[in-house]
Amino acid sequence: MPAAVSREAVVAAAAQAVAEAQQPTMEELATAAGISLRTLYRLFGSRQALLGELDHEPAPSSTERILEAALELVGQRGLAELSMDDLAGQAGVSRATLYRLFPGKTALFRALIQAYSPWEAVAGIIEAAPDAPPGELMPKIGEALAGALAGRTGLLLRMVFEMVKGDPDTAEGIQHSLGRGLPDLINYLGRQMAAGHLRRMHPILALQLLAGPIVAHLITRPLAALIGFNRPQEEVIDQIVEAWLRTMAPDKQQ
Repeated sequence: MPAAVSREAVVAAAAQAVAEAQQPTMEELATAAGISLRTLYRLFGSRQALLGELDHEPAPSSTERILEAALELVGQRGLAELSMDDLAGQAGVSRATLYRLFPGKTALFRALIQAYSPWEAVAGIIEAAPDAPPGELMPKIGEALAGALAGRTGLLLRMVFEMVKGDPDTAEGIQHSLGRGLPDLINYLGRQMAAGHLRRMHPILALQLLAGPIVAHLITRPLAALIGFNRPQEEVIDQIVEAWLRTMAPDKQQ
């Protein structure tokens, strides 16, 4: 980078490039500033950091826009009734771009579940402390479940409804997403039961006893607010997990 070209000059050139191209790539920004791509990364670290100096919020990528639009449309109509043309239009991308990123509904649904599913977070929590006692681990699991599902219960209900109907794209997408996180949690619960730390029952039933109240709270939260129940979500989830832990405490006879 020539000594005469200052950081301020690079920012000014980037501002001009943004004004002309709206969302220029790092290569285009480097060209506009008259410096190498390597120098640009050395100076700013990332495109977001550079655009941040312009007080410019980078637009979501095509993939992000498609997934956000798909989340809304699948929640409204279900996967079987989803029109890929409507999805492309709502996401502001071409059909070619949509099918290049997601060749079909199954691929789209897999990505949708991966992006918004709690199971990756659950897997990470268990991997970080596989032998932690339930009183320490399960509050984190409850927070992860609620955090992933909040505002997305429409998608969850559609998934269940379409699985009941036997939609193959939905079933395949969900099956693909269950290879991590859910098995880890079921195995963890089984180990804790075997060690005498939790009441013995089928681990899936134990999971349902936790997830059911969380989902019910998230679905009915807007209705509850109408009659004056406005407790913070974190507080409610903590109480649900505490109640679950009391219910799951091992029998003294065991």
